[in-house]
Amino acid sequence: MRRALAAMATLLALALAACGGHHGRPPCPAGEQCLLIGNGAEPLSLDPAKIDGVWEGAIVDQLIVGLTDRDAAAKPIPAVAKSWTTSADGLTWTFKLRDDIVWSDGVPVTADDFVYGIRRVMDPKTASFSAFINYPIKNGAAVNAGKLPLTALGVSAPDPHTLVFVLEHPWPMLPYAASGRTFWPVPRHTVERWGDAWTQPGHYVGDGPYTLVSWRLGDRVVIAKNPRFWDAAKVCMDQVSFYPTTDAVSAEREVRSGELDVSTGVQSNRLAYLRRSPLAPYLHVAPYLGVGYLAFNVSGMPALHDVRVRQALSMAIDRDFITHKLLRGGQTPAYSYVPATMDHAPGARAYWTDWSFARRQAEARRLLAAAGYGPGHPLRFTVTQRNSSDPVLFMPAVQSDWSQVGVEAQLRQNDVQVAYQAYEIGDFDVADAGWISEEAMNFLDLDRSDTGGQNYGQYKNPVYDATLDAANREPDPAKRAADMRKAEQILLDDAPITPVFFLASHNLVSPRLTGWVDNPPDVHEARWLCWRGQGGQTVATR
Repeated sequence: MRRALAAMATLLALALAACGGHHGRPPCPAGEQCLLIGNGAEPLSLDPAKIDGVWEGAIVDQLIVGLTDRDAAAKPIPAVAKSWTTSADGLTWTFKLRDDIVWSDGVPVTADDFVYGIRRVMDPKTASFSAFINYPIKNGAAVNAGKLPLTALGVSAPDPHTLVFVLEHPWPMLPYAASGRTFWPVPRHTVERWGDAWTQPGHYVGDGPYTLVSWRLGDRVVIAKNPRFWDAAKVCMDQVSFYPTTDAVSAEREVRSGELDVSTGVQSNRLAYLRRSPLAPYLHVAPYLGVGYLAFNVSGMPALHDVRVRQALSMAIDRDFITHKLLRGGQTPAYSYVPATMDHAPGARAYWTDWSFARRQAEARRLLAAAGYGPGHPLRFTVTQRNSSDPVLFMPAVQSDWSQVGVEAQLRQNDVQVAYQAYEIGDFDVADAGWISEEAMNFLDLDRSDTGGQNYGQYKNPVYDATLDAANREPDPAKRAADMRKAEQILLDDAPITPVFFLASHNLVSPRLTGWVDNPPDVHEARWLCWRGQGGQTVATR
Protein backbone atom coordinates (compact mmCIF):
# COMPACT_ATOMS: atom_id res chain seq x y z
CA MET A 1 0.00 0.00 0.00
CA ARG A 2 2.88 2.39 0.82
CA ARG A 3 4.39 1.70 -2.62
CA ALA A 4 0.99 2.33 -4.23
CA LEU A 5 0.63 5.65 -2.40
CA ALA A 6 4.13 6.72 -3.42
CA ALA A 7 3.46 5.79 -7.04
CA MET A 8 0.17 7.68 -7.01
CA ALA A 9 1.86 10.78 -5.56
CA THR A 10 4.48 10.63 -8.31
CA LEU A 11 1.80 10.24 -10.98
CA LEU A 12 -0.10 13.23 -9.64
CA ALA A 13 3.05 15.35 -9.60
CA LEU A 14 3.86 14.40 -13.20
CA ALA A 15 0.31 15.12 -14.32
CA LEU A 16 0.33 18.53 -12.67
CA ALA A 17 3.71 19.35 -14.16
CA ALA A 18 2.53 18.26 -17.61
CA CYS A 19 -0.43 20.59 -17.38
CA GLY A 20 1.82 23.54 -16.57
CA GLY A 21 -0.88 25.24 -14.47
CA HIS A 22 -4.40 26.17 -15.46
CA HIS A 23 -3.84 29.25 -17.59
CA GLY A 24 -5.99 29.56 -20.66
CA ARG A 25 -9.21 27.78 -19.68
CA PRO A 26 -11.07 26.07 -22.54
CA PRO A 27 -13.81 28.36 -23.87
CA CYS A 28 -17.42 27.76 -22.91
CA PRO A 29 -19.43 26.29 -25.80
CA ALA A 30 -21.36 28.94 -27.70
CA GLY A 31 -24.74 29.77 -26.19
CA GLU A 32 -24.08 27.84 -22.96
CA GLN A 33 -23.57 28.89 -19.35
CA CYS A 34 -20.40 27.55 -17.72
CA LEU A 35 -18.99 27.60 -14.20
CA LEU A 36 -15.32 27.15 -13.24
CA ILE A 37 -14.60 25.98 -9.68
CA GLY A 38 -11.28 25.70 -7.87
CA ASN A 39 -12.01 22.61 -5.82
CA GLY A 40 -8.95 22.10 -3.62
CA ALA A 41 -7.62 18.59 -4.25
CA GLU A 42 -7.61 16.05 -7.07
CA PRO A 43 -10.32 13.38 -6.58
CA LEU A 44 -9.11 9.82 -6.20
CA SER A 45 -12.50 8.35 -7.07
CA LEU A 46 -16.02 9.33 -8.11
CA ASP A 47 -17.50 6.14 -6.66
CA PRO A 48 -19.91 7.02 -3.81
CA ALA A 49 -18.70 4.03 -1.77
CA LYS A 50 -15.05 5.02 -2.12
CA ILE A 51 -14.97 8.77 -1.58
CA ASP A 52 -14.16 10.44 1.73
CA GLY A 53 -13.02 13.98 0.97
CA VAL A 54 -15.20 17.06 0.67
CA TRP A 55 -13.44 17.80 -2.64
CA GLU A 56 -14.70 14.48 -4.03
CA GLY A 57 -18.17 14.89 -2.53
CA ALA A 58 -18.46 18.33 -4.12
CA ILE A 59 -18.27 16.67 -7.54
CA VAL A 60 -20.26 13.48 -6.99
CA ASP A 61 -22.97 15.48 -5.22
CA GLN A 62 -23.78 16.94 -8.65
CA LEU A 63 -23.95 13.51 -10.32
CA ILE A 64 -26.01 11.50 -7.84
CA VAL A 65 -28.98 12.56 -5.73
CA GLY A 66 -30.35 10.56 -2.82
CA LEU A 67 -33.63 10.24 -0.97
CA THR A 68 -33.19 13.82 0.18
CA ASP A 69 -31.11 16.66 -1.20
CA ARG A 70 -29.93 20.02 0.17
CA ASP A 71 -31.36 23.37 -0.78
CA ALA A 72 -29.15 26.43 -1.22
CA ALA A 73 -29.03 26.89 2.57
CA ALA A 74 -28.11 23.17 3.00
CA LYS A 75 -31.43 22.25 4.57
CA PRO A 76 -32.74 18.76 3.66
CA ILE A 77 -35.51 18.71 1.06
CA PRO A 78 -37.37 15.84 -0.65
CA ALA A 79 -35.53 14.50 -3.69
CA VAL A 80 -35.98 10.94 -4.96
CA ALA A 81 -38.14 10.41 -1.89
CA LYS A 82 -41.33 12.46 -2.06
CA SER A 83 -42.29 11.75 1.56
CA TRP A 84 -41.33 9.71 4.62
CA THR A 85 -42.84 8.56 7.89
CA THR A 86 -41.48 7.18 11.14
CA SER A 87 -42.85 4.67 13.61
CA ALA A 88 -43.82 5.77 17.13
CA ASP A 89 -40.61 4.35 18.59
CA GLY A 90 -38.44 6.02 15.92
CA LEU A 91 -36.94 2.70 14.83
CA THR A 92 -38.65 2.28 11.45
CA TRP A 93 -38.54 4.84 8.66
CA THR A 94 -40.51 4.41 5.43
CA PHE A 95 -39.61 6.50 2.39
CA LYS A 96 -41.96 6.77 -0.57
CA LEU A 97 -40.11 7.33 -3.85
CA ARG A 98 -41.20 9.35 -6.85
CA ASP A 99 -42.06 7.29 -9.91
CA ASP A 100 -40.60 9.71 -12.48
CA ILE A 101 -36.90 9.46 -11.58
CA VAL A 102 -34.54 7.89 -14.12
CA TRP A 103 -30.81 7.36 -14.38
CA SER A 104 -28.98 9.46 -16.94
CA ASP A 105 -29.19 6.51 -19.38
CA GLY A 106 -33.01 6.47 -19.09
CA VAL A 107 -33.31 3.38 -16.82
CA PRO A 108 -35.80 3.98 -13.96
CA VAL A 109 -34.39 4.54 -10.47
CA THR A 110 -36.01 2.16 -7.98
CA ALA A 111 -35.84 1.43 -4.27
CA ASP A 112 -33.64 -1.56 -5.08
CA ASP A 113 -30.96 0.84 -6.37
CA PHE A 114 -30.84 2.33 -2.88
CA VAL A 115 -30.65 -1.08 -1.22
CA TYR A 116 -27.86 -2.02 -3.61
CA GLY A 117 -25.94 1.20 -3.02
CA ILE A 118 -26.22 1.08 0.77
CA ARG A 119 -25.28 -2.60 0.94
CA ARG A 120 -22.31 -1.86 -1.29
CA VAL A 121 -21.07 0.75 1.20
CA MET A 122 -21.51 -1.70 4.08
CA ASP A 123 -19.95 -4.67 2.30
CA PRO A 124 -16.53 -5.32 3.92
CA LYS A 125 -15.21 -6.21 0.45
CA THR A 126 -15.79 -2.59 -0.62
CA ALA A 127 -13.65 -1.37 2.31
CA SER A 128 -15.49 1.94 2.55
CA PHE A 129 -13.95 4.13 5.23
CA SER A 130 -17.30 5.92 5.62
CA ALA A 131 -19.36 2.81 6.39
CA PHE A 132 -19.50 3.69 10.09
CA ILE A 133 -21.88 6.55 9.29
CA ASN A 134 -24.52 3.88 8.56
CA TYR A 135 -24.02 1.92 11.79
CA PRO A 136 -27.35 3.20 13.19
CA ILE A 137 -29.03 0.97 10.57
CA LYS A 138 -29.98 -2.37 12.10
CA ASN A 139 -27.00 -4.78 12.07
CA GLY A 140 -24.86 -2.13 10.34
CA ALA A 141 -21.71 -2.71 12.38
CA ALA A 142 -22.03 -6.50 12.28
CA VAL A 143 -22.58 -6.54 8.52
CA ASN A 144 -19.64 -4.22 7.92
CA ALA A 145 -17.45 -6.46 10.10
CA GLY A 146 -18.43 -9.51 8.02
CA LYS A 147 -20.23 -11.13 10.96
CA LEU A 148 -23.62 -11.09 9.21
CA PRO A 149 -24.63 -11.30 5.53
CA LEU A 150 -25.55 -8.18 3.59
CA THR A 151 -29.18 -9.30 3.61
CA ALA A 152 -29.24 -8.82 7.40
CA LEU A 153 -28.81 -5.06 7.00
CA GLY A 154 -31.93 -3.18 8.07
CA VAL A 155 -32.82 -1.73 4.66
CA SER A 156 -35.36 -3.24 2.28
CA ALA A 157 -37.44 -2.46 -0.80
CA PRO A 158 -40.96 -3.92 -0.43
CA ASP A 159 -41.78 -2.51 -3.86
CA PRO A 160 -39.99 -0.37 -6.49
CA HIS A 161 -41.13 2.88 -4.88
CA THR A 162 -40.88 2.09 -1.16
CA LEU A 163 -37.72 1.96 0.93
CA VAL A 164 -37.79 0.88 4.59
CA PHE A 165 -35.08 1.34 7.21
CA VAL A 166 -35.04 -0.50 10.51
CA LEU A 167 -32.65 1.12 12.99
CA GLU A 168 -30.60 0.08 16.00
CA HIS A 169 -31.76 3.18 17.86
CA PRO A 170 -33.71 6.36 17.05
CA TRP A 171 -31.87 8.58 14.57
CA PRO A 172 -33.56 11.98 14.20
CA MET A 173 -30.85 13.17 11.81
CA LEU A 174 -31.66 10.50 9.22
CA PRO A 175 -33.16 13.00 6.70
CA TYR A 176 -29.82 14.84 6.79
CA ALA A 177 -27.81 11.63 6.44
CA ALA A 178 -30.08 10.44 3.61
CA SER A 179 -28.72 13.21 1.37
CA GLY A 180 -25.14 11.98 1.82
CA ARG A 181 -22.82 9.58 0.04
CA THR A 182 -23.41 6.52 2.22
CA PHE A 183 -27.12 6.58 1.32
CA TRP A 184 -26.89 7.33 -2.38
CA PRO A 185 -28.39 4.95 -4.93
CA VAL A 186 -26.03 3.16 -7.28
CA PRO A 187 -26.97 1.87 -10.78
CA ARG A 188 -26.60 -1.90 -10.39
CA HIS A 189 -26.95 -2.44 -14.13
CA THR A 190 -23.94 -0.22 -14.82
CA VAL A 191 -21.73 -1.51 -12.01
CA GLU A 192 -22.38 -5.13 -12.96
CA ARG A 193 -21.54 -4.36 -16.59
CA TRP A 194 -18.37 -2.33 -16.09
CA GLY A 195 -17.11 -3.26 -12.62
CA ASP A 196 -14.77 -0.66 -11.11
CA ALA A 197 -14.61 1.05 -14.52
CA TRP A 198 -18.23 2.19 -14.13
CA THR A 199 -17.02 5.59 -12.83
CA GLN A 200 -15.07 6.39 -15.99
CA PRO A 201 -16.36 9.02 -18.45
CA GLY A 202 -18.62 7.31 -20.96
CA HIS A 203 -19.68 4.69 -18.40
CA TYR A 204 -20.79 6.87 -15.48
CA VAL A 205 -24.52 6.84 -14.83
CA GLY A 206 -26.16 9.07 -12.23
CA ASP A 207 -29.55 10.51 -11.34
CA GLY A 208 -28.36 14.02 -10.50
CA PRO A 209 -28.57 17.37 -12.27
CA TYR A 210 -25.29 16.72 -14.09
CA THR A 211 -23.52 13.90 -15.93
CA LEU A 212 -19.79 13.19 -16.15
CA VAL A 213 -18.18 14.39 -19.39
CA SER A 214 -14.44 14.07 -18.81
CA TRP A 215 -11.78 13.68 -16.14
CA ARG A 216 -8.21 14.63 -16.99
CA LEU A 217 -5.84 13.78 -14.14
CA GLY A 218 -4.30 16.90 -12.68
CA ASP A 219 -6.34 19.17 -14.95
CA ARG A 220 -10.09 19.13 -14.43
CA VAL A 221 -13.31 17.17 -14.06
CA VAL A 222 -16.06 18.39 -16.40
CA ILE A 223 -19.76 17.73 -15.86
CA ALA A 224 -22.68 18.74 -18.07
CA LYS A 225 -26.37 19.33 -17.48
CA ASN A 226 -28.38 16.10 -17.37
CA PRO A 227 -31.47 16.52 -19.60
CA ARG A 228 -33.15 13.59 -17.84
CA PHE A 229 -32.90 15.17 -14.37
CA TRP A 230 -36.42 15.70 -13.04
CA ASP A 231 -35.81 19.40 -12.32
CA ALA A 232 -33.54 20.12 -15.32
CA ALA A 233 -35.62 23.12 -16.40
CA LYS A 234 -34.47 24.99 -13.27
CA VAL A 235 -30.76 24.15 -13.65
CA CYS A 236 -28.94 27.22 -15.00
CA MET A 237 -25.40 26.02 -15.62
CA ASP A 238 -24.89 23.90 -18.73
CA GLN A 239 -21.35 22.89 -17.81
CA VAL A 240 -19.29 22.92 -14.61
CA SER A 241 -15.53 22.32 -14.43
CA PHE A 242 -13.73 21.40 -11.19
CA TYR A 243 -10.00 22.19 -11.02
CA PRO A 244 -7.59 20.89 -8.35
CA THR A 245 -6.22 24.00 -6.63
CA THR A 246 -3.93 23.06 -3.75
CA ASP A 247 -2.17 26.43 -3.96
CA ALA A 248 -4.71 28.87 -2.51
CA VAL A 249 -2.76 31.98 -3.51
CA SER A 250 -2.54 30.83 -7.13
CA ALA A 251 -6.28 30.09 -7.09
CA GLU A 252 -6.87 33.58 -5.74
CA ARG A 253 -4.99 35.05 -8.71
CA GLU A 254 -7.04 32.90 -11.08
CA VAL A 255 -10.26 34.24 -9.60
CA ARG A 256 -8.93 37.75 -10.03
CA SER A 257 -8.06 37.08 -13.70
CA GLY A 258 -11.42 35.42 -14.42
CA GLU A 259 -9.96 31.92 -14.90
CA LEU A 260 -12.02 30.69 -11.93
CA ASP A 261 -15.48 31.78 -10.82
CA VAL A 262 -15.30 30.09 -7.41
CA SER A 263 -12.39 29.03 -5.20
CA THR A 264 -13.20 26.85 -2.21
CA GLY A 265 -9.78 27.33 -0.60
CA VAL A 266 -8.58 30.69 0.75
CA GLN A 267 -5.45 31.04 2.85
CA SER A 268 -6.61 32.22 6.26
CA ASN A 269 -3.91 34.82 6.89
CA ARG A 270 -4.77 36.58 3.62
CA LEU A 271 -8.33 37.49 4.62
CA ALA A 272 -7.38 40.95 5.87
CA TYR A 273 -5.61 41.66 2.57
CA LEU A 274 -8.51 40.30 0.52
CA ARG A 275 -10.98 42.51 2.37
CA ARG A 276 -8.97 45.54 1.16
CA SER A 277 -8.45 44.23 -2.36
CA PRO A 278 -10.60 44.21 -5.51
CA LEU A 279 -11.61 40.68 -4.47
CA ALA A 280 -13.44 41.95 -1.39
CA PRO A 281 -16.89 41.45 -3.04
CA TYR A 282 -15.91 37.84 -3.78
CA LEU A 283 -14.97 36.89 -0.21
CA HIS A 284 -17.33 34.74 1.87
CA VAL A 285 -16.37 33.84 5.46
CA ALA A 286 -18.84 31.89 7.60
CA PRO A 287 -19.02 29.58 10.64
CA TYR A 288 -18.30 25.97 9.74
CA LEU A 289 -19.31 22.85 11.66
CA GLY A 290 -15.87 21.28 11.71
CA VAL A 291 -12.73 20.82 13.75
CA GLY A 292 -9.04 20.76 12.86
CA TYR A 293 -7.28 18.19 15.02
CA LEU A 294 -4.23 15.98 15.37
CA ALA A 295 -4.53 12.21 15.64
CA PHE A 296 -1.98 10.16 17.58
CA ASN A 297 -1.20 6.67 16.34
CA VAL A 298 -1.89 4.97 19.67
CA SER A 299 -1.69 1.52 18.05
CA GLY A 300 1.62 2.24 16.34
CA MET A 301 4.37 4.42 17.81
CA PRO A 302 5.22 3.07 21.31
CA ALA A 303 5.75 6.51 22.87
CA LEU A 304 2.19 7.48 21.95
CA HIS A 305 0.78 4.53 23.90
CA ASP A 306 1.40 6.64 27.02
CA VAL A 307 -1.45 9.00 27.87
CA ARG A 308 1.02 11.30 29.65
CA VAL A 309 2.82 11.87 26.37
CA ARG A 310 -0.41 12.52 24.48
CA GLN A 311 -1.67 14.99 27.10
CA ALA A 312 1.71 16.76 27.14
CA LEU A 313 1.61 17.19 23.37
CA SER A 314 -1.97 18.43 23.50
CA MET A 315 -1.58 21.00 26.25
CA ALA A 316 1.67 22.36 24.78
CA ILE A 317 -0.08 23.75 21.69
CA ASP A 318 -0.81 27.49 21.81
CA ARG A 319 -4.24 27.50 20.22
CA ASP A 320 -4.85 31.20 20.91
CA PHE A 321 -1.75 32.19 18.95
CA ILE A 322 -2.64 29.86 16.08
CA THR A 323 -6.21 31.12 15.70
CA HIS A 324 -5.95 34.81 16.64
CA LYS A 325 -2.43 35.76 15.52
CA LEU A 326 -1.48 33.29 12.79
CA LEU A 327 -4.58 32.10 10.90
CA ARG A 328 -6.88 35.06 11.65
CA GLY A 329 -9.59 33.50 9.52
CA GLY A 330 -12.50 33.20 11.94
CA GLN A 331 -11.24 29.98 13.54
CA THR A 332 -11.60 29.62 17.31
CA PRO A 333 -9.45 27.63 19.78
CA ALA A 334 -10.73 24.09 20.36
CA TYR A 335 -10.59 22.60 23.85
CA SER A 336 -13.34 20.13 23.03
CA TYR A 337 -13.88 17.84 20.04
CA VAL A 338 -17.47 18.68 19.12
CA PRO A 339 -17.91 22.32 18.01
CA ALA A 340 -19.43 24.31 20.85
CA THR A 341 -21.71 26.14 18.40
CA MET A 342 -23.36 22.89 17.33
CA ASP A 343 -26.88 22.07 18.51
CA HIS A 344 -26.73 19.55 21.36
CA ALA A 345 -22.93 19.85 21.70
CA PRO A 346 -21.92 17.63 24.65
CA GLY A 347 -19.99 20.39 26.45
CA ALA A 348 -16.93 18.53 27.77
CA ARG A 349 -13.51 20.24 27.86
CA ALA A 350 -9.87 19.30 28.36
CA TYR A 351 -9.08 19.44 32.08
CA TRP A 352 -6.37 22.07 31.54
CA THR A 353 -8.51 24.42 29.40
CA ASP A 354 -8.42 27.34 31.87
CA TRP A 355 -4.72 27.09 32.69
CA SER A 356 -2.30 29.75 31.47
CA PHE A 357 -0.11 28.70 28.58
CA ALA A 358 3.00 28.94 30.78
CA ARG A 359 1.43 26.54 33.29
CA ARG A 360 0.51 24.14 30.50
CA GLN A 361 4.07 24.18 29.16
CA ALA A 362 5.46 23.45 32.61
CA GLU A 363 3.05 20.55 33.10
CA ALA A 364 3.85 19.21 29.62
CA ARG A 365 7.56 19.10 30.52
CA ARG A 366 6.74 17.32 33.79
CA LEU A 367 4.55 14.71 32.06
CA LEU A 368 7.19 14.06 29.40
CA ALA A 369 9.88 13.65 32.08
CA ALA A 370 7.66 11.22 33.99
CA ALA A 371 7.27 9.23 30.76
CA GLY A 372 11.07 9.09 30.34
CA TYR A 373 11.69 11.95 27.91
CA GLY A 374 13.88 14.98 28.46
CA PRO A 375 17.02 16.82 27.28
CA GLY A 376 19.11 13.66 27.19
CA HIS A 377 16.38 11.56 25.63
CA PRO A 378 14.07 13.78 23.55
CA LEU A 379 10.80 12.52 22.13
CA ARG A 380 11.09 12.35 18.35
CA PHE A 381 8.44 11.59 15.73
CA THR A 382 7.15 12.60 12.30
CA VAL A 383 3.94 14.53 11.67
CA THR A 384 2.21 13.65 8.41
CA GLN A 385 0.33 16.75 7.27
CA ARG A 386 -1.81 17.91 4.39
CA ASN A 387 -0.30 20.40 1.95
CA SER A 388 -3.43 22.59 1.88
CA SER A 389 -3.17 26.24 2.86
CA ASP A 390 -4.02 26.26 6.58
CA PRO A 391 -2.02 23.16 7.66
CA VAL A 392 1.01 24.61 5.87
CA LEU A 393 0.57 27.71 8.05
CA PHE A 394 -0.19 26.30 11.48
CA MET A 395 1.79 23.05 11.64
CA PRO A 396 5.17 24.87 11.88
CA ALA A 397 3.68 26.74 14.87
CA VAL A 398 2.74 23.44 16.50
CA GLN A 399 6.23 22.13 15.75
CA SER A 400 7.68 25.23 17.47
CA ASP A 401 5.38 24.84 20.49
CA TRP A 402 6.52 21.26 20.92
CA SER A 403 10.17 22.23 20.62
CA GLN A 404 9.65 24.53 23.63
CA VAL A 405 8.91 21.48 25.78
CA GLY A 406 11.77 19.41 24.37
CA VAL A 407 9.96 17.50 21.60
CA GLU A 408 11.55 17.11 18.16
CA ALA A 409 8.83 16.80 15.52
CA GLN A 410 9.62 16.49 11.84
CA LEU A 411 6.94 17.70 9.40
CA ARG A 412 6.20 15.70 6.26
CA GLN A 413 3.79 17.24 3.73
CA ASN A 414 1.64 15.15 1.41
CA ASP A 415 -1.04 15.94 -1.13
CA VAL A 416 -4.32 16.05 0.75
CA GLN A 417 -5.75 12.84 -0.69
CA VAL A 418 -2.46 10.96 -0.23
CA ALA A 419 -2.24 12.13 3.39
CA TYR A 420 -5.72 10.86 4.20
CA GLN A 421 -5.04 7.50 2.62
CA ALA A 422 -1.95 7.20 4.82
CA TYR A 423 -4.07 8.02 7.87
CA GLU A 424 -6.67 5.40 6.98
CA ILE A 425 -4.09 2.61 6.89
CA GLY A 426 -2.26 3.84 10.00
CA ASP A 427 0.91 4.89 8.17
CA PHE A 428 1.83 7.84 10.42
CA ASP A 429 3.01 8.84 13.90
CA VAL A 430 0.95 12.02 14.26
CA ALA A 431 -1.59 13.11 11.63
CA ASP A 432 -3.00 16.55 10.84
CA ALA A 433 -6.69 16.08 9.97
CA GLY A 434 -10.12 17.66 9.95
CA TRP A 435 -13.71 16.52 10.31
CA ILE A 436 -16.99 18.18 9.34
CA SER A 437 -20.48 17.06 10.32
CA GLU A 438 -23.88 18.42 11.27
CA GLU A 439 -24.41 15.78 13.96
CA ALA A 440 -22.57 15.87 17.30
CA MET A 441 -22.58 12.09 17.64
CA ASN A 442 -20.85 11.79 14.28
CA PHE A 443 -17.76 13.46 15.75
CA LEU A 444 -17.67 11.08 18.71
CA ASP A 445 -18.28 8.04 16.49
CA LEU A 446 -14.96 8.69 14.73
CA ASP A 447 -13.07 7.21 17.68
CA ARG A 448 -15.18 4.15 18.37
CA SER A 449 -13.21 0.91 18.26
CA ASP A 450 -15.39 -0.42 15.40
CA THR A 451 -15.26 2.69 13.20
CA GLY A 452 -12.48 1.39 10.98
CA GLY A 453 -10.04 3.48 8.98
CA GLN A 454 -11.54 6.86 9.94
CA ASN A 455 -10.42 6.12 13.52
CA TYR A 456 -6.94 6.95 12.28
CA GLY A 457 -4.95 6.02 15.39
CA GLN A 458 -7.09 2.91 16.09
CA TYR A 459 -8.06 4.09 19.58
CA LYS A 460 -9.89 1.40 21.52
CA ASN A 461 -11.66 1.96 24.82
CA PRO A 462 -14.60 -0.34 25.75
CA VAL A 463 -15.87 2.18 28.30
CA TYR A 464 -15.99 4.91 25.65
CA ASP A 465 -17.86 2.60 23.26
CA ALA A 466 -20.32 1.55 25.96
CA THR A 467 -20.99 5.17 26.91
CA LEU A 468 -21.81 6.06 23.32
CA ASP A 469 -24.04 2.98 23.10
CA ALA A 470 -25.89 4.15 26.20
CA ALA A 471 -26.37 7.60 24.68
CA ASN A 472 -27.77 6.08 21.50
CA ARG A 473 -30.27 3.95 23.43
CA GLU A 474 -31.39 6.77 25.71
CA PRO A 475 -34.77 8.29 24.67
CA ASP A 476 -34.59 11.14 27.19
CA PRO A 477 -32.75 14.08 25.51
CA ALA A 478 -31.22 15.37 28.75
CA LYS A 479 -29.89 11.96 29.75
CA ARG A 480 -28.63 11.35 26.22
CA ALA A 481 -26.75 14.66 26.33
CA ALA A 482 -25.23 13.68 29.69
CA ASP A 483 -23.99 10.38 28.26
CA MET A 484 -22.50 12.16 25.23
CA ARG A 485 -20.76 14.66 27.52
CA LYS A 486 -19.35 11.77 29.58
CA ALA A 487 -18.10 10.07 26.41
CA GLU A 488 -16.46 13.22 25.10
CA GLN A 489 -14.74 13.74 28.45
CA ILE A 490 -13.35 10.20 28.30
CA LEU A 491 -11.98 10.98 24.85
CA LEU A 492 -10.41 14.27 25.94
CA ASP A 493 -8.87 12.63 29.03
CA ASP A 494 -7.44 9.74 27.01
CA ALA A 495 -6.28 12.17 24.28
CA PRO A 496 -5.97 9.83 21.27
CA ILE A 497 -6.72 13.01 19.35
CA THR A 498 -6.11 16.65 20.19
CA PRO A 499 -8.48 19.31 18.85
CA VAL A 500 -6.66 22.46 17.74
CA PHE A 501 -9.32 24.81 16.35
CA PHE A 502 -12.88 24.98 15.13
CA LEU A 503 -13.15 25.82 11.47
CA ALA A 504 -14.54 28.70 9.45
CA SER A 505 -15.40 28.39 5.76
CA HIS A 506 -13.62 30.63 3.26
CA ASN A 507 -14.73 30.92 -0.35
CA LEU A 508 -14.15 33.30 -3.21
CA VAL A 509 -17.35 33.59 -5.25
CA SER A 510 -17.96 35.78 -8.26
CA PRO A 511 -20.49 38.50 -7.30
CA ARG A 512 -22.14 37.84 -10.67
CA LEU A 513 -23.37 34.51 -9.30
CA THR A 514 -26.76 34.23 -7.64
CA GLY A 515 -27.95 31.40 -5.41
CA TRP A 516 -24.85 31.13 -3.23
CA VAL A 517 -25.91 30.96 0.44
CA ASP A 518 -23.32 30.67 3.20
CA ASN A 519 -24.26 27.74 5.45
CA PRO A 520 -22.70 25.77 8.35
CA PRO A 521 -21.78 22.61 6.36
CA ASP A 522 -20.48 24.77 3.47
CA VAL A 523 -22.48 22.81 0.88
CA HIS A 524 -23.11 24.60 -2.42
CA GLU A 525 -24.63 22.59 -5.24
CA ALA A 526 -24.22 23.96 -8.74
CA ARG A 527 -27.91 23.35 -9.47
CA TRP A 528 -28.79 26.39 -7.33
CA LEU A 529 -26.28 28.76 -8.95
CA CYS A 530 -27.04 31.07 -11.87
CA TRP A 531 -25.33 33.96 -13.56
CA ARG A 532 -27.00 37.21 -12.65
CA GLY A 533 -29.59 37.97 -15.32
CA GLN A 534 -30.32 34.32 -16.16
CA GLY A 535 -33.90 33.16 -16.17
CA GLY A 536 -35.32 34.62 -19.34
CA GLN A 537 -33.04 37.68 -19.49
CA THR A 538 -30.21 38.16 -21.95
CA VAL A 539 -26.81 37.49 -20.40
CA ALA A 540 -23.32 37.16 -21.80
CA THR A 541 -22.04 33.63 -21.91
CA ARG A 542 -18.63 32.84 -20.49
